[in-house]
Amino acid sequence: MTTAVSILPEQQLAVLNAAYRQAVARRRLRLLLGAVIFAAALVLAAIGAEVNLRTLFTYFGNFISYFDRILTLDSGQRVWTDVGEWLWGWRKWLKMLGETLLISYVGTLIGATFAFCLNFFAAENTSPAPWLRFIVRRLLEFARTVPGIVFALVFVIAFGLGPMAGVLAIAIHSTGALGKLFSEIVENADMKPVEGIRSTGASWLSCMRFAVVPQVTAGYASYALLRFEINVREASVMGFVGAGGIGQELVVAIRKFYYSDVSAILLTIIVTVFIIDITTGWLRGRLFGKEARA
Repeated sequence: MTTAVSILPEQQLAVLNAAYRQAVARRRLRLLLGAVIFAAALVLAAIGAEVNLRTLFTYFGNFISYFDRILTLDSGQRVWTDVGEWLWGWRKWLKMLGETLLISYVGTLIGATFAFCLNFFAAENTSPAPWLRFIVRRLLEFARTVPGIVFALVFVIAFGLGPMAGVLAIAIHSTGALGKLFSEIVENADMKPVEGIRSTGASWLSCMRFAVVPQVTAGYASYALLRFEINVREASVMGFVGAGGIGQELVVAIRKFYYSDVSAILLTIIVTVFIIDITTGWLRGRLFGKEARA
């Protein structure tokens, strides 16, 4: 007669401990393998990008010395010892900074408007036809793939120097970026209200207006505010190619080696961006919840 041999609790504990140690060992091995692959990929990428650590450390002092120069007045004193001399052109710089904000605001508003009109055709659950969704998505991809400063350079060549080129560049790039974000919000919308309105014989436009838009308005506003933050920084850089704003003054100061002016202009840009980030972050938090503040 064969009798089943029961495993004692001590034996069960030993088996569980052995299984746990094996699982931990396998996990550590996977982590180690992943770290090795990551390090190898990083080294190969650095070689391909011609990253030379010797050059970095050899000329790192030039990087530090440049910051030392922009924080020094012509008299040899530090900029904070004579704020009046450091910020001598604050009226002019604030005026150009205001131009930068207007470029960002108008460009973002135009881009958000076009994105609002196009995103329903790009969303999978609201697009009237697959071929139309394909075309709109490709257009939005093109608009956001080409860097904004490239658009600005093209418009400067076409329309001349000035804020108009910056506005158009930001509008196009914002259309592509916001169109993608808006369509993702629509794809996550509840379609039951759409089905209910459609059952009454309402048109596609009425379904979008009364069933989808009320669900996604807060998300649209949140992403539009976030895009405005980004566009303020974009507009500051676009001045480098003559697209208006304070970037034009900054690039002049850099090219003419007006070191203290460089730090003063950078200070005005940084403080402005900080204020806008804090303000729009608070507004997004109020509109979209705590997740939008991250």
